[in-house]
Amino acid sequence: MTEQYVLDLQDLDATRIADVGGKGAHLGALTRIEGTRVPDGFCVTTAAFRRIMASAPSIDGPLDELSRVSPDDREAVRTLSARIREGIEGTAVPADLAEVITGALARLGRGAAYAVRSSATAEDLPTASFAGQQDTYLNVMGPEEILRHISRCWASLFTERAVTYRRRNGIDHRTVHMAVVVQRMVFPDASGILFTADPVTGNRRVATVDAGFGLGEALVSGLVNPDVFTVRDGEVVARTIAAKHRALHALPGGGTREAEIEPRRRELPALTDDQVVRLVELGRRIEAHFGRPQDIEWCLAEDGFRIVQSRPITTLFPVPERDDEENHVYVSVGHQQMMTDPMKPLGLSLWRLTAMVPMHEAGGRLFVDVAPRLASPASRAALLEVMGRGDPLVRDALETVLEHSGLVPPLPDAGPAGPRAGEVPAVPTEADPGIVTELIERSRASVAALEHGIRAKAGPELFAYLLEAFAEHRRVLGDPLNIQAIMAGMEATWWLNDRLLEWLGEKNAADTLTLSAPDNITSEMGLELLDVADVIRARPDVVAFLRDVEDDGFLDELAKVAGGAEARDAIEAYLDRYGMRCVGEIDITRPRWRERPATLVPVILDNVRNFEPGAARRRFEQGRRKAAEKEREVLARLRQLPDGDRRADATKRMIDQVRAFAGYREYPKYGIVSRSFVYKRALLEEADRLVRAGVLREREDVFHLTFEEFHEVARTHRVDERLVRRRKEAFRSYGALTPPRVLTSDGEAVSGAYRRDDVPAGALVGLPVSGGTVEGRARVILDMADADLEAGDILVTPFTDPSWSPLFVAVAGLVTEVGGLMTHGAVIAREYGLPAVVGVDRATRRIRDGQRIRVHGTDGYVEILS
Repeated sequence: MTEQYVLDLQDLDATRIADVGGKGAHLGALTRIEGTRVPDGFCVTTAAFRRIMASAPSIDGPLDELSRVSPDDREAVRTLSARIREGIEGTAVPADLAEVITGALARLGRGAAYAVRSSATAEDLPTASFAGQQDTYLNVMGPEEILRHISRCWASLFTERAVTYRRRNGIDHRTVHMAVVVQRMVFPDASGILFTADPVTGNRRVATVDAGFGLGEALVSGLVNPDVFTVRDGEVVARTIAAKHRALHALPGGGTREAEIEPRRRELPALTDDQVVRLVELGRRIEAHFGRPQDIEWCLAEDGFRIVQSRPITTLFPVPERDDEENHVYVSVGHQQMMTDPMKPLGLSLWRLTAMVPMHEAGGRLFVDVAPRLASPASRAALLEVMGRGDPLVRDALETVLEHSGLVPPLPDAGPAGPRAGEVPAVPTEADPGIVTELIERSRASVAALEHGIRAKAGPELFAYLLEAFAEHRRVLGDPLNIQAIMAGMEATWWLNDRLLEWLGEKNAADTLTLSAPDNITSEMGLELLDVADVIRARPDVVAFLRDVEDDGFLDELAKVAGGAEARDAIEAYLDRYGMRCVGEIDITRPRWRERPATLVPVILDNVRNFEPGAARRRFEQGRRKAAEKEREVLARLRQLPDGDRRADATKRMIDQVRAFAGYREYPKYGIVSRSFVYKRALLEEADRLVRAGVLREREDVFHLTFEEFHEVARTHRVDERLVRRRKEAFRSYGALTPPRVLTSDGEAVSGAYRRDDVPAGALVGLPVSGGTVEGRARVILDMADADLEAGDILVTPFTDPSWSPLFVAVAGLVTEVGGLMTHGAVIAREYGLPAVVGVDRATRRIRDGQRIRVHGTDGYVEILS
């Protein structure tokens, strides 16, 4: 088959990305959109690039080295990429290839001026734009110069920034190829960039236009400040006209130069409002064609707008897909569940199938639509109250949406005032503590029935059984008794904190009163790993063996070490009870401790090093004594107040309630994760059968299918491998996105603010969730398997779900980027008596590993010390 080295732009579309790269494919598609004018041109295909690469063997060695170096090793990247570029630019273009290119130029006009633009196959894609990673050359004239600049474009695939970008996005250098677009130059009066969605807020109804005089590269490169126009619903709603002193212009003989703008034009807008509105209308047509917001480069010549590039805006957080025209306000589920990483499709679909409320997916995360509750004044007030109790940033974000977006009616006037000063507020409805034992037994029985019923189920029968199991899952979770028990502990906590602050000036008094509360499965998980450390600490050969563990098959080898059988039995017993847990456990596709037991080894070794035997028992008893002492102190102080006996009696009832129910707050999650691990093992057995049958390439391909799609594969023995491949690419791209706490159907991402002025200058503000103040070394840990803790360290991490609890016993304080008053990390921090501040924006980037910090858990801020 004869290679095609040149293709006309009009012949290109998205099916030709492998031949012409992202930019070339987009330009070809643009030529088909009604009313869109694209400068004439052609594309030198990737076949030409591959031929040049094959003719330059000197680059093979540097290319191999480049694939091995860290993207953070800037010197190595710089040196190796420079050698590769030199090799490409030094390779002569073969005569037959040059003849094809110059023939295409002759058809357009040899004496004309051209723009020569790079177009990589991993560029301008929905999941990675690579904007600005390769080179563009303007006003290039003459065949020899055009060939030389084509070579420079090929070489620009290996600029330092492009190489680093690919490495950080997990893209192999050898899989990316370069095409080159050659287009007739446009000599514009004005040019710039159009974003069809607000690139800052994400609002899809708002478009922004940056405009300047002359060639657009002056604006793109930051040479000049642009005029900025904001357009909403076909109207310019804001404009900033910059003082434009310089512009970039084409030279008659080729190339470009900067030129001064005459004084009388400097303050004039580059576009009229009518032109801006027409440009945005054109942008909306382009956006509709590609199906997503676009970053469009445009220029204005005498006879109208030309489009010279359009790429997707990949930094915007996606909006859940809906088939209605209603307004929606979404709250992040991940921020409530303390896991904001993206989830794979199977994990997302199982969570939705087992959830109590409808959930919506975007960017690999789940959201709940609260617009219906915000629309009613009564439910709105209750929702804001609950959200504010858990995470003030969510409440603030919702209030921001209510105030500014017009998506839902404005807040009503404040209702009647609360209790009069000195009056004892009503005590929340009391619940029978005996229901905790009953609920735990019910949960255990339900999991046991699931394990028994799912045995030997396979194929379509397995999926039918699982649908029944999901219904039982929802029934257990939605049991009114279960909800009552959870709310009893939460309401008692809120009541105590509110009343004791009002009556005694005690901040977060419930923190101490809940220490060592019974029936807390998550705190027990951390303490029981201390017991495992006790078994191992007494066996030096086992400790030495564990220090060298590198894979998950170590338990079989452990039994061969002196004392190893007892150590293995202790670890196995721990995994029998907690092996279904892991970091990010709400995603069923995440590897569990039972599947990756080596994850626990660093934590066990930290416990061996940092604690004495019997630490778990002593720690629990110490917490219980502190809680009892606090209770006596609080009640005694209350009885000294006016109406003190009544206040003390009410407080005593709430203390009893919080100690009876606070621990149970953690059990429903344990039950959910226990059931999910049963689902996962059965589904992976089905995946293994499909691998053996040749249907799947590997078992974990099913993680990139929804439950329904997996069911269909099991039924038909056919899988769409292209779908799996696209889902893997999308999942990788979602990791670069930061999910907002609140997202509107207009695409506006709102994270909320604390709006506090009671913290020292320079302090990092967060939410106080566990009282006390502690100073120590910050340990910034992103992966539990990397834990290397010393006594007195302060754990700084993006989020903590229950699986992090074993680390809590070894640290003196906690700082997280995500969390609320009643999320799992906060509950366990209080249980262990750790000063904790959560919801600290970008904590893992603003605090460096090893810095000394001071955590103010009572007042909700963190100081970075010198």
